[in-house]
Amino acid sequence: MHRRHVFPVSTILLVAANLLIPFAILLFAVGFFPYKPFLPGLAEYEPLGNGPPPEAPFDRLVFMVIDALRSDFVYLDGSGFEFTQRLISDGVAIPFTAHATSPTITMPRIKAITTGSTPSFLDAILSFDEADTSSTLAVQDTWLAQMKAKGAGKLLMYGDDTWLKLFPGIFDRADGTSSFFVSDFTEVDHNVTRHIPDELRKDDWNTIVLHYLGLDHIGHKTGPRGPNMIPKQREMDRVIRLIYEAMESQPHLQSTLLVFCGDHGMNDAGNHGASSPGETSTALVFISPKLKRISVPVKVPADFVEDFQYYSVVEQSDLAPTLAALLGFPVPKNNLGSFMADFLPFWPEKHDKLQILVRNARQILDIVTATYTGSSSVDKQPGLDCLRAGSPTEELMCDWQHISGTAGNTSGGDIDDARIINVSTWLSKAQALMSSMASNYDMSMLIYGGLAAVVSLAAAVVVMANSTSLATASLLPLVLITVLYGTMMFASSYIEEEQHFWYWITSAWLVLLVVKSIPMATRKSFIMGVLALSAMRLIRGWNQTGQKFTGEADIVTSFVEPNPPLLWSLVFVTYAIVSLELFNSLEGIPTAVSGSLIAGLVTSALSFKLAFTNEDAPELITGFSRTLVGVFDGPSLVNRARAVFLGLGLTSIYPLYNLVVSRTGPSRGDAMRTLHHLYALFALTQSRVTNAPLFLLYHATYLYLSRLHLGAAEITISSLLFQFSSFFAMGGSNAISGVDLSNAYNGVSGFNVIVVGMLAFLSNWAAPVWWMSASNLLLLQSERCTTSVRGGVFQQHAAMLTFFVTAALGFVMVACTTLRMHLFIWTVFSPKYLYSMAWSLGQHLVINMVCGGLLYWIGCMEG
Repeated sequence: MHRRHVFPVSTILLVAANLLIPFAILLFAVGFFPYKPFLPGLAEYEPLGNGPPPEAPFDRLVFMVIDALRSDFVYLDGSGFEFTQRLISDGVAIPFTAHATSPTITMPRIKAITTGSTPSFLDAILSFDEADTSSTLAVQDTWLAQMKAKGAGKLLMYGDDTWLKLFPGIFDRADGTSSFFVSDFTEVDHNVTRHIPDELRKDDWNTIVLHYLGLDHIGHKTGPRGPNMIPKQREMDRVIRLIYEAMESQPHLQSTLLVFCGDHGMNDAGNHGASSPGETSTALVFISPKLKRISVPVKVPADFVEDFQYYSVVEQSDLAPTLAALLGFPVPKNNLGSFMADFLPFWPEKHDKLQILVRNARQILDIVTATYTGSSSVDKQPGLDCLRAGSPTEELMCDWQHISGTAGNTSGGDIDDARIINVSTWLSKAQALMSSMASNYDMSMLIYGGLAAVVSLAAAVVVMANSTSLATASLLPLVLITVLYGTMMFASSYIEEEQHFWYWITSAWLVLLVVKSIPMATRKSFIMGVLALSAMRLIRGWNQTGQKFTGEADIVTSFVEPNPPLLWSLVFVTYAIVSLELFNSLEGIPTAVSGSLIAGLVTSALSFKLAFTNEDAPELITGFSRTLVGVFDGPSLVNRARAVFLGLGLTSIYPLYNLVVSRTGPSRGDAMRTLHHLYALFALTQSRVTNAPLFLLYHATYLYLSRLHLGAAEITISSLLFQFSSFFAMGGSNAISGVDLSNAYNGVSGFNVIVVGMLAFLSNWAAPVWWMSASNLLLLQSERCTTSVRGGVFQQHAAMLTFFVTAALGFVMVACTTLRMHLFIWTVFSPKYLYSMAWSLGQHLVINMVCGGLLYWIGCMEG
């Protein structure tokens, strides 16, 4: 493996290997995340030979979604929904816990609520694109389309503009608000409530949809127990009271049904997207004075349960067939939900109850037969041998043939309860089977994507084999890490708790480096090694991440947040260290000028962090920090963030001038360090304040590594390990709920998908990007940038990183393919693939390869 020169073909192969990565990802994603087929057109009542459908008890609907309304927020003692609890106690409100299947993201949940179907996991990706319109429901059958088809009134919508994207042109009056301005707790909801009084007085509508975002924003910012949570619950409770009192007092609202629910819940960190009980358990309440005669007494408030399942538990998809019967329209064609039996007492006659259930059952059987047999008949299927049913689908169809012999006739006078129970049981079985069916994967695309990843991996291996001064022994740790990591991808529990792998392997690597350095180490170096190991221990325990123990005690929740003076002392020290490093690296500028420049820049960044925290988590602003907030009071957060970004951009001109124009040798290293510390200030700006001290620990670890005179392979392995471990240490995970949007709008006054997307990535990957920059400093330090080695060191570094990324991506693809029928394919493995996409495209290609390569090239430019 020792060659004097790098073959030109190696560079070509390395570029090809990296270009193949997005190609492989796209091919696999097309096969793995297909759009599910749906039955076109609007459903119509089919004749059952027993007259018209049962009369509906309601003619108007007010459907109110409170984003992230977890079940316990409404039902437990201490809730802000005091009026709602009184309604439940009085019997005019019926409570449920509605189960939201993963992904617990707004767009797919709205699809489930309105169509009764199980949305594709791809909707979770589209949910982050405010400009996307490809996932519209304009041509699908929903209860909104059915209410419009009735022609009994207008459809209105106020709130989350996701509804406007999903249902273009269906609403007669609407006012949408953006769902991603998570810093807004108040205006985003006031813009909804201000429309309600006027609309309730009007008589020209039959459906009002309200979607409130404030509670979800509070959860993202401060978690479910934040100081703003109960006041927000009380605000929502007042809205419910406003609507209910109008229903009681205004004659045209006497037959109005109010339904309020959450689209998803939240975990103990305030996030959502995965499948923990808190994220999948939402409150669902039906309210009307008419419910008094069918409701049964329940305990209010409810007793605490750990799984958040209070009262009757239903599926969110059950809303579609239930609203269909209550409001008098056919069940939407693609519905997989089951009518909620709690409302059957509205129809005293047994033949009406049976008819409602049979219509629901025949509609679901339409989907079963169309999907799996190609027939449109819901009756006997040719060639169906019920004595030897070969699949759960055939068993389901055989069960219906047996039941339909007695249930098919809904007009007889001898209907007994057993027939009703049989159909209801069949509905539950059909719903469970159809909802759990895997997507119609395109296996050829899965295979092509996997093959492209293998070819990319092979190219990276060839480059490594032809890299200069890369001994086989130096590659063994990387190969071992890759194999262990790849093996872990086949176990859902390991994926959920991946952070432990990186914490332990990084700690072991640090121990190895310390042990290797002992023979030549000075006392100071040995002490720094011990300190680096201690720093790693603190890094591991800083944030409790993963999915199994989210919200449990960690350093932040146990020591930092309860002691704001300690937090701000650590934050000030972190900013002071960055300031000192910047000052030392800005040589060549008069001290007075550089000192003033750094003081202004750091003061601007620190004032933004104080002001942001005052809005984000005011409980952390006490004592001296409160005084500083008053001193810096004035500009808006948007202008403060822009001032920081502008200052960082202008300051970076000087080191870039030295690197590109001046090219003086002595100043080149200082210029690269200046850029690194300027990014550190940016990373601090884009990180939660409680994570700021972590950069102090990262810097201490970097100082130790810089004293070891590591080779290219050791630097690459260190870079890889610290990029991943720091990502999880900052609170990252393999769940969509781990995506932190709190800093995605810094300096942004209006939504821009590119800018917000970049800021969101740089806030979630702030620490890995910091380690990319630090690794470049180590690489530049490891070799003199002469003509004979320029590019060789970085090519080794890039080849090793590409080897790991392509191998890891290949392992994830194989795991997703072989385990595509696994129970957790959509809750664990699919999110992992999405994160693999982010690591491969964002962190590896853009950050490590493009940005890292550019920085290394600039740092090595000859004078």
